Amino acid sequence: MSRNITLALDEEILREARVLAAHRGLSVSGLLRRQLVQLVENERGFAKARASALHRLAHAQSLEAGKLPRREELHDRAGLR
Repeated sequence: MSRNITLALDEEILREARVLAAHRGLSVSGLLRRQLVQLVENERGFAKARASALHRLAHAQSLEAGKLPRREELHDRAGLR
């Protein structure tokens, strides 16, 4: 269901918004609708990603990798043959 809203803008901003909308083949209303939808979708995506990251952090196991290999072990050319 679509609802109408009233928005007050400075005359200069409204004039420039009309030009921007026209360049995109949209009305000012269409331009604002598109921008608001994108803003809301970005916020939803961020909120979902944040919740997921916090959940993973809360349920994560230790990040300790254990003993790191020595340089000689990493560069052992004879062991590769």
